[in-house]
Formats: sequence, structure tokens, C-alpha cells
Amino acid sequence: MGTILLADDEVRIRRLVIDFLRRDGHTVVEAADGTQAMELIDHQRARFDLVILDVMMPGADGFTVLRHIRGTEEGGHMPVMMLTARAEDVDEVFGLEQGADDYVTKPFSPLVLAARVKTLLSRHGKEERTVGTFGALTIDEMRREVLVSGAPAELTPKEYELLIYFKNNKNIALSRESILNAVWGYDYFGDLRTVDTHVKKLRAKLGACGSMIATVRGYGYRFEASV
Repeated sequence: MGTILLADDEVRIRRLVIDFLRRDGHTVVEAADGTQAMELIDHQRARFDLVILDVMMPGADGFTVLRHIRGTEEGGHMPVMMLTARAEDVDEVFGLEQGADDYVTKPFSPLVLAARVKTLLSRHGKEERTVGTFGALTIDEMRREVLVSGAPAELTPKEYELLIYFKNNKNIALSRESILNAVWGYDYFGDLRTVDTHVKKLRAKLGACGSMIATVRGYGYRFEASV
């Protein structure tokens, strides 16, 4: 697990991302703006395995912080992920040319962001490959592969993300609203029945393992599986 610096001026975004990253076992240090982020990076005790930067921040923006990181000896190889509300290709290209390793556009699913964090850390040797086995069900997150009794289950991206969310919250009752926010994103305004529809399809594709996703009547679902 890694030590991550998250710099974003939106408290709501920081709280959401931090909850997911800490759930995965990461240590997260937060900064409310670019100036604070640079101070933390320059602090002699601050050593980060990954930095997540919002592009639009007061004081110093994300690109300024990125250039600051890349201008230091230790920051030359530090992985950096950019968060932005901008969706134009030119902004993404600019960020990558400045040395960013990944670029995520808001609104995003925090579950997807957590997965991309895992990929970045793995690429830089900070996290081991994760394979979870639950009876006949095997989930290989690095390969994005799901096997049922050794045979691959062909899941859509959303079905896969839904399964990962269940797996990460094993034996915890999850409300439909929390599932919707985690998998579809905090800005998704669809019907809660979207969750039921995808759970039904996921169960069918998991075959006998589909029964691991139990219904919590009047509330949501719970992933019941033993390692």
C-alpha cells in the first residue's frame, strides 16, 4: 500500500476519494490548494508514492505543482495523477507533456479512480498484484479478469466495477444509493433501479457464484463470500 498526497480545493471530492483510498489500505495526506501541496512535497519528512492533483486550484494550480515536482531530484520519478473538470483533449495532452502519468476527468467514479491508483502504484513497484479467490470465484484485478470455476466471465465494465465494489466491502450491507454513488459516480442522477438491473445481470454471468450477492430486503445488497 502507498502513501498518497491528494490536492483538491473541493472538500467533498477530497472526502470521497480519501474514503476509497483508505479503504484500500493507503495512507492519504490531503492539501486544500497547490501551495499547501508544494509545501508538503518539499517537507523533508514528506515522501509520497503517488500525488493526485486537481488542475484548477487557488494559489498554485495543478500544472504548477506538477512542474514543481518534476523539477526536484526526488520528484522526477514520482507518479502523478491529474484531476480536472476540463474535458478537452488539449488540456490532457498538455498535462501529459508536463510529466503527468494519468489524467482523470470529473465527474469520475471513485471506484475507477481507486483502480487507476492501484495500476499506477503497481507500475512503479509500490503495490503487489491482487488476486482474490472466493470459492469457485477468482478476481484478478491487475488483469481485470474474473473466473468462475476456471472459466472466464465476460463482464461489462460496469458489471466488473460493481463486482469489485462488492468484493472490497465483503459481508457489509450496502445501500442502493451508496452502490450508485460508488460505481456510477457522485454526479450520476439515474434511477436506483439501475443498480438492481446490473446486479441481476451480474448474478446471471457469475452462474452458481451469483448467489454470493445476497439481497438485503428494502435496503440493498451484501457480498457474502469466504476466502
